[in-house]
Amino acid sequence: MKKDFIFTSASVTDGHPDKLCDQISDAIVDRFLQQDPLASVIAECAVSQGLLFLAVRFSSTALIDVPYVARWVINEIGYRSPSFSARNCTILTSISEEPLDHERRYEDEELTEEMIESIKVRNQANVFGYACDHTPSLMPLPIVLAHKLARRLTTVRLTNLLPYLSPDGKTQVGVEFRDGRPYGISSIMIMACVTEKLSHQKIKADIREQVIEAAFQGEEIRPNKDTIIDIRIIEDPQGCGPMLHSGLTGRKNAVDTYGEFARHSGAALSGKDPFRVDRIGAYAARYAAKNVVAAGLARECEVHLSYAIGRSRPVSITVNTFGTGIIPDEKIEALVKKHFDFRPAAIQKAFSLRKLPQMLKGGFYQKLAAFGHMGRMDLAAPWERTDKKDLLREEA
Repeated sequence: MKKDFIFTSASVTDGHPDKLCDQISDAIVDRFLQQDPLASVIAECAVSQGLLFLAVRFSSTALIDVPYVARWVINEIGYRSPSFSARNCTILTSISEEPLDHERRYEDEELTEEMIESIKVRNQANVFGYACDHTPSLMPLPIVLAHKLARRLTTVRLTNLLPYLSPDGKTQVGVEFRDGRPYGISSIMIMACVTEKLSHQKIKADIREQVIEAAFQGEEIRPNKDTIIDIRIIEDPQGCGPMLHSGLTGRKNAVDTYGEFARHSGAALSGKDPFRVDRIGAYAARYAAKNVVAAGLARECEVHLSYAIGRSRPVSITVNTFGTGIIPDEKIEALVKKHFDFRPAAIQKAFSLRKLPQMLKGGFYQKLAAFGHMGRMDLAAPWERTDKKDLLREEA
């Protein structure tokens, strides 16, 4: 990688149409798992104008009112305009119930080594996990700052500091790197939708003070006089969101992972129960990469897992530290293979993935669907633990 460069990452608020779809899909997953932790479910969502479409396939004993869940999420996010709200949007559904899959209906406590080995992958996947030492969460700085600004846009709206904002918004942060390390903030872009006719000068001043300055408080690297700040205002009495542009589950993979600073799978993370390896494999790969960096074995680390249908284990496990490792990548790779179990049933058991929606009030996966799946220390996501760092350090 180049030593001196500028890298930009973007995030979106929870009201962006793509994120609206992600949250609806994961809220459906939450509801199934809250009633039936052994449920199998895939939920996909699309929205445009006042029309929302849901395709749900499930195998479960749970009874879920799917349109009600979608309307609940729309209302929680804050869409209440005459053009698009929980009350007036049209919801079309395609719901398919499949016979109970007894091979997948087992409690984590029942899983023996023989059972874990016998449970095979059902879909091909290449997944990536990444970690670096830019931030305390071991995430790349550009995406962390972009998420922070997006969260702040949502906060000032919900707390009525800037009540004229729509739930729909976008942020982008450019970070300057020197000698491979974050050095400064080169640019900040915020796109905000407003539902009232106000002076653009006032709106931009409000966003500078209440969003940008507030978000960067306490940050070591902050904007300066050379930072380009671009605040774009869209006036729309209909509230932007689905009335302005369409949304689809799984279309914000870079926002969900590493802001394109590192590789990620093309598969959606949201809308799938915690057995689909293209979802949970990405979490397991992040867990391994984060522990490698937390152990001090490298300043950055990528773990790549390749899964094939009909196999219980990845057919390939590759580790790349991009020249930052204190020992050869081959030795780190051997440690990862020794201490991390990437079989789907083992991941599910280690992280208690089916029980998380019951353990967190209001569900787990819906909360995960906005502001990134990785680096989520606020949700105590199990793949963010660094409980194997000492073991890796000692053996290295």
